[in-house]
Amino acid sequence: MPVAAARPILLRAAERARLKRMAYGHKTEYRLRMRAQVVLHAARGRSNAGIARETGLHLDTVRTWRGRFARHGLPGLSDRRRSGRPPRFTTLQTAQVKALACQLAAESGTPLAHWTCPELAREVVNRAIADSISASTVRCWLNDDAIKPWQHRSWIFITDPDFYPKADRVLDLYARFWQAKPLGEDEYVISADEKTSIQARCRCHPTLAPGQARAMRVNHTYGRGGALAYLAAYDVHAAKVLGRCEPTTGIDPFMALVAQVMTQEPYASAKRVFWVVDNGSSHRGKKAADRLTSAFPNTVMVHTPVHASWLNQVEIYFSVVQRKVVSPNDFTDLTQVRDRLRAFEDRYNDTAQPFQWKFTTSDLEDLLARLDRHTADQPEECSDRPAT
Repeated sequence: MPVAAARPILLRAAERARLKRMAYGHKTEYRLRMRAQVVLHAARGRSNAGIARETGLHLDTVRTWRGRFARHGLPGLSDRRRSGRPPRFTTLQTAQVKALACQLAAESGTPLAHWTCPELAREVVNRAIADSISASTVRCWLNDDAIKPWQHRSWIFITDPDFYPKADRVLDLYARFWQAKPLGEDEYVISADEKTSIQARCRCHPTLAPGQARAMRVNHTYGRGGALAYLAAYDVHAAKVLGRCEPTTGIDPFMALVAQVMTQEPYASAKRVFWVVDNGSSHRGKKAADRLTSAFPNTVMVHTPVHASWLNQVEIYFSVVQRKVVSPNDFTDLTQVRDRLRAFEDRYNDTAQPFQWKFTTSDLEDLLARLDRHTADQPEECSDRPAT
């Protein structure tokens, strides 16, 4: 019997460019790459047998994809829709499993702190939602909506009755405003706090540097070389840090930090220097503010709300110190800890830029509005109880 002639292929410029990307792209699936190569060879006038020899495909496969492209164009290179196996679970069952995952395990009388996929699969069967179901099926359903009941995040409810005015003052200072008036060039904002209990852990075996396909290795056992407190004052708008190490925290160490900063220029001759601090025992309440102003009349102490140290920008600097200086903790003694912290301050001050603080007073108002709605939805007997 005569063999049917190969279908002629004519390509437009856009089709040729797209087929080349498919045929030679590193991220293209193999099956689509081979189909695109078949069409490109056919557009050059090659026979089906020649294309089969060139690509290593079966002659019938070449004939199929050449004909599909001739009839349907680029969409013809995609797989046809297949019916597949009928779904085993209904949409209602999927929704019921997701709803169960969004409930606390304790609410169902299950002695679990949180759900896991195997436990959810077992509970689904116990509740007769489905006759049987695997943990992997439950995991796939939860992944569709990014539900992760095995994870948790802690939070603390606002208990400070003056939260808004206190937070508003701090945020205004970050925006260079005080009492609705812009700060002058000779006015500065300092964020200060203490990082307590930085230990000197002398590892019993030397730390091994990273190598090919190997992370840094730090010995688990160590000897204790003592601990110290690191006090730091961070100039919010100049990204400058002044710090000191002390054996412990307290009023005297904090006032020593203040003296270290306020005896240097430009702070010594500044019109006003605002000190943003949290409610730690070293600088809590009106007595601490009066003590600061008595020692340095051009200073103003501004407290963050209770349980709102996240409004203090120096905490961001401390997180940088923890990641880049302290961890992994491998120091021979406290002198090495002090030397590295001082050296890091110099390095940081040479290269740092101010933090891009994006939380504004508008964000604060939105946050408090959401919390008000949340409180209104709570039972009356729980509405006055602070969450911890």
